[in-house]
Amino acid sequence: MTPEQQLALIMRGTEEIIPEADLLAKLREGRPLRIKAGFDPTAPDLHLGHTVLINKLKVFQDLGHEVIFLIGDFTGRIGDPTGKNITRKPLTEEQVAQNAKTYAEQVFKILDPARTRVVFNSEWMAKLSASDLIGLAAQYTVTRMMERDDFTKRFAAQQPIAIHEFLYPLLQGYDSIELKADVELGGTDQKFNLLMGRTLQGRYDQAAQVCITVPILEGLDGVQKMSKSLGNYVGVSDAPGEMYQKLLSIPDTVLWRYFELLSFRSIEEVEALRAEVAAGKNPQEAKKLLAEEIVTRFHSAEAAAAAPQAAGNVLRMGDIPADVPDVDVVMESDEPIYLVAILNRAGLVRNSAAAKDVVTRKAVYIDGQPAIDGFSMKRGDSCVIQAGKKAIARVTLR
Repeated sequence: MTPEQQLALIMRGTEEIIPEADLLAKLREGRPLRIKAGFDPTAPDLHLGHTVLINKLKVFQDLGHEVIFLIGDFTGRIGDPTGKNITRKPLTEEQVAQNAKTYAEQVFKILDPARTRVVFNSEWMAKLSASDLIGLAAQYTVTRMMERDDFTKRFAAQQPIAIHEFLYPLLQGYDSIELKADVELGGTDQKFNLLMGRTLQGRYDQAAQVCITVPILEGLDGVQKMSKSLGNYVGVSDAPGEMYQKLLSIPDTVLWRYFELLSFRSIEEVEALRAEVAAGKNPQEAKKLLAEEIVTRFHSAEAAAAAPQAAGNVLRMGDIPADVPDVDVVMESDEPIYLVAILNRAGLVRNSAAAKDVVTRKAVYIDGQPAIDGFSMKRGDSCVIQAGKKAIARVTLR
């Protein structure tokens, strides 16, 4: 592709390219660019919202550029203050190592591991002396640091800001110096940190990186951002049938945004699908194509072919799908707990009121059979529980 064609492909699904002219100039140099994206291994279970950024890395990788997947095992012990109204608790080395391993397993369902450079910033961060750190801190002012929205809000609310939190964006910027990054990618909430790398590179006599931000993906409700805590997510590790069913449930209002940010289909293919729907075709058919593509990416073509049947099994009361998600419920004692509490603690219902409702309607099945009155479980018990038509999991009390 020409540099202009590459730029057009890269721009798809981005929020900002800062500055776009610099990226085009770098592409015109005709060499593989060093594309950096950093991940603090704090929450290892990825959902499709996280993959918007990883998909963009794949675009660069397919164009022949060098993708650097940076695991912030050192900065992860500080914790990114972005969007936080309290100081984040530091992770232990053991937590970081386990989370980093889980990250790698999931991202390589999208990226080519043979063409991905995986690095840990402890390789250079642990070698910084006190003098090095003071020199780095001298490159930025407290006034400029306080321009960050989260710091400003916390200061105004008289909430504590620890000194080490000021170091986080500086250290993220230093990663770009160490890696000589040409481009750094991040979510829109990372803009301040990305620009810090660009600023510091200039002060360390390096060519300044281009900063690319990608949008935050809406969840299955089509309104709020995709989040596990909100329950509106599609997990990368979801079973094929569950993943397929969730994607069929997205509102029509976000269908094309999902195609833009998650699909690898060409712009021309997506526009053709959009025109068909505008002409009267059922949008559910386009959702099926998207669901098949996503299930294939994270499982296999065979799993995608079987996913509609697996999803259908979830909808028939009492049938157990081939792939049932596992849910562990941690017990505080060896005392048994009863059905309403089990459903609530396993996340199969929204709240206790919803649990009581499905139990009253006798819409709960245990291992494919209607739940009996007084059903209970104790530590060590495990069974497949279905609550209503959609919620199903293999629940184990531990």
